[in-house]
Amino acid sequence: MNEKIIILDTVEPVEIYGVNDVKLNVIKKHFPKLKLVARGYSLKVLGEPKEITRFEKKLELLVEHYHKSGILTDTVIERLMGQTGDNLLDSRDEVLNNDIILFGNNGLVIKAKTENQRKMVHGVGKNDMLFAVGPAGTGKTYTAVALAVRALKNKEVKRIILTRPAVEAGENLGFLPGDMKEKLDPYMQPLYDALNDMIPTEKLNQYLESRTVQIAPLAFMRGRTLDNAFVILDEAQNTTESQMKMFLTRMGANAKFIVTGDVTQIDLPSKHPSGLLQAMRLLKQVEGISLIELDSSDVIRHKLVKLIIDKYEGKTSSN
Repeated sequence: MNEKIIILDTVEPVEIYGVNDVKLNVIKKHFPKLKLVARGYSLKVLGEPKEITRFEKKLELLVEHYHKSGILTDTVIERLMGQTGDNLLDSRDEVLNNDIILFGNNGLVIKAKTENQRKMVHGVGKNDMLFAVGPAGTGKTYTAVALAVRALKNKEVKRIILTRPAVEAGENLGFLPGDMKEKLDPYMQPLYDALNDMIPTEKLNQYLESRTVQIAPLAFMRGRTLDNAFVILDEAQNTTESQMKMFLTRMGANAKFIVTGDVTQIDLPSKHPSGLLQAMRLLKQVEGISLIELDSSDVIRHKLVKLIIDKYEGKTSSN
């Protein structure tokens, strides 16, 4: 009798096993010759090699279905277990529109909600580097993080690296209390917020501990080669020209880079030009790089945010 340990590293086990192993018991009925022992993210399978291989393929289909639809019912399990061949996806998959990026925690549907967000999804599929530039509230960072989480879940990359320059108007790290992590966490909070919507807390903590997900200030990128990674540089308008060049040249093999920023909110001292503005100018026509410019029409926060942005940009008349 052979033994195989399968690690469910892209989905919460309860979504496959069910509460009190209800779903796992449905699966077991279709594999009477195997012994299945579930312990958290680890699933031990004992039996003949051929039957174990058949089980692995079926399990992959269940996980794939869950990632696509955000739900795995007993009925779907019965149907997928009973079918043969490679095309075993539930009919619900056929009606899912292309705007859906992934399903987050508690069935949260995370999708591209505006035309420019759709361009981001399309652009990152076609190119390895993408610039998404626009005002606050346009969802550029959230969409970028969702694309990174999807790539990790689909095993297209081995890690996610999220970074920001630690620059804020009127702030200085030296005056903030705590150690370096405690000083930096407030700057990184928007990235944590996005991740908390998309990855269960326990799993996210494991990713952070194992450095599968890394959140660090831009200065910590110097000297690194970022390969097999989905890398996001947020608040890029606050990079200097030398910092931006340093970051862009960290790109390694099998890497995706997304750079997000808002050129109307540059907090650098006046003597330091924004590296984002220079990069947009220099790289606009480079093959393999997408440049998406979002505007107030992409704002998905409170309706007042769009009006505020329009006022500041002079798009509406003053009263």
